[in-house]
Amino acid sequence: MAKQQGTNVMVYSETGSFMFNKTGNLVGYTSSTVTVKQGGTTYVYGEHGEIKFTI
Repeated sequence: MAKQQGTNVMVYSETGSFMFNKTGNLVGYTSSTVTVKQGGTTYVYGEHGEIKFTI
């Protein structure tokens, strides 16, 4: 699960444990990725906060 809190995107496990956060605007998430827009760039992060790719 991911949710927007101010300028941060907070990411939690399915059990509700905090995993990581990123600065930017939440675009969406799936069971294995979180998509965050930062300025003109959109980042897709993996389950552990690693960058999978950018758009």
